[in-house]
Order: sequence, then C-alpha cells, then structure tokens
Amino acid sequence: MNTRTYAPIASRTVAFLGLGVMGRPMAGHLVRAGHRVTVFNRTAAKAQSWAAEHSARTAATPREAAAGAAIVFACVGNDDDLRSVVLGGDGAFAGMAAGSVFVDHTTASAAVARALHAAAKSRGLAFIDAPVSGGQAGAVNGALTVMCGGDAVPFAAIQPVAMAYAKAVTRVGESGAGQLAKMVNQIAIAGLVQGLAEAIAFGQKAGLDMKQVLEVIGKGAAQSWQMDNRGATMIDGQFDFGFAVDWMRKDLGLVLDEARRNGAKLPATALVDQFYADVQGMGGRRWDTSSLIQRLK
Repeated sequence: MNTRTYAPIASRTVAFLGLGVMGRPMAGHLVRAGHRVTVFNRTAAKAQSWAAEHSARTAATPREAAAGAAIVFACVGNDDDLRSVVLGGDGAFAGMAAGSVFVDHTTASAAVARALHAAAKSRGLAFIDAPVSGGQAGAVNGALTVMCGGDAVPFAAIQPVAMAYAKAVTRVGESGAGQLAKMVNQIAIAGLVQGLAEAIAFGQKAGLDMKQVLEVIGKGAAQSWQMDNRGATMIDGQFDFGFAVDWMRKDLGLVLDEARRNGAKLPATALVDQFYADVQGMGGRRWDTSSLIQRLK
C-alpha cells in the first residue's frame, strides 16, 4: 500500500496543460475556486489570452508550468499529445516535486494511463487517469462527470480540487480504470444516438410532428439525456454543440482497440463507428455527434 502523503489541498498552486474547448473553462473554474493557476498551451497565444482574462500566469513549457504545483491537470487530444506534455526534458514530470499529483483529463488509452502511472511512481509522483463526460457545456457549467483510475490516497487528495468543475469525481479502480469507464460511456452514447437518429428519421418519414412525439415519449421509458438535449436540434438540423465527430471516432477507435485486446464483442459499436465515418465523408468532421441523423436523410 502506498504510504506517501499527498497533500495538495494545503497548497493552492496548480497547473493546467491544454486550453482547448474543455480545458479553457475547466482551468477558469480552478481560478474561481481560489487556486493559483499556471497554464501551458501549445498555441501560446491561447494561453496568453486566458491568463489575461483570469489574471494568471503562463509557462513556456509543461515543465515550467508544473514547477511548484501540487497538482498538474491536463486535457489534451490523444495518447501522443499526452506523452508530449508529460515526458522528456520539458515535460511536466521533469518539473514536478515528489508527492505531487498529475491528473489527466484526456480521453486516452488505458495502456498509456498505466505506463504513465508507472513512470510517475518511479519518480515519487502520482498519476490519476480522469477522463470526463459532459461535453463543452458541462465544462463551462462546472458540471462534468469525472471517472478516475489510480491509487486511492492521491485520488482522495485531488478529488475536492477537481470538484471545482465537476458534479461528480469518482474513483472506479486502479490505473487505467478511468479510461476504461470512459470507453463504456462512449459505447453507451454511440448506441443511444444512433437509436434516436433512426427513431426521428422514421417518425419524419411517417409524417409525424416529431417535436411533439419526443415530448410525449420523453416522459416514458424512451427518455434519455440525448433525447432531452439533442432531439429537437436533430430535428432542426443543428449540429454545433461541441463534441465533434472526429473526436468521437478517435474515442471509438480506442474502444475497438481495447475490445480486440480483451475479447469483448461490440458489433453495434463497430457499426456506428462506420456510420460516423460516413458523416465525416459528408463533410461533417466538426459536426457534433448527434449529426448521425444526416446520413439517414
């Protein structure tokens, strides 16, 4: 059992690496919660504009941002992006003091989470894989759901800090478990969106007032977050709600790779992944995931 003391709550100094559509509002919530936040972004102008808005400081490298931080948060694009901000002479690990914690909000592979957890432990650091659900709106509103994998003691130390931008921060197991839980989340979403797309397209072909129909069936067993939040906009052909098809295909690629390793059978998920490829081919790479309905029209 790890007996190292992780006490980041005693220090209000944190770092945030990656100021994209998710990271930018998440870092802002940390400032509003009273933390001293240093940020790094590969596009320096984005970091500078964020820092000016929040009276915070920027760093030229992840290592510089991490120096003196009790917790280093990150939210970048994929496994390679994550490695680039963590490892190497300018990576965050090189700047972090023993006993500090790296919290990764990237949706990445379980394998990279486990590898970075081991690398952190060899340096006297902790690594928590902590992918999020809730999309851009959840980040802006401080209402994300965070699924965490890693050691229990550092998780307990970072949990109340991460609640600055979340409605739930839950440890679901050892290193990599957070990423696996996010894969479960994406499997469920993919099937739900496809089912909703087919239902709406069917109802429209049948000549029904689908907004009225969704209002009716949304009070029964068919109700879902996707129906409540994306049903009407799918009917109206609006697909600009944050989580792009390109990112969903990246996530489903991680899911299908993991399924090949563990033997899980995911026929519906594999099919929906190909449907998203069709949407990309229609020019919908930056449309949100509810745009599955476009290929049925």
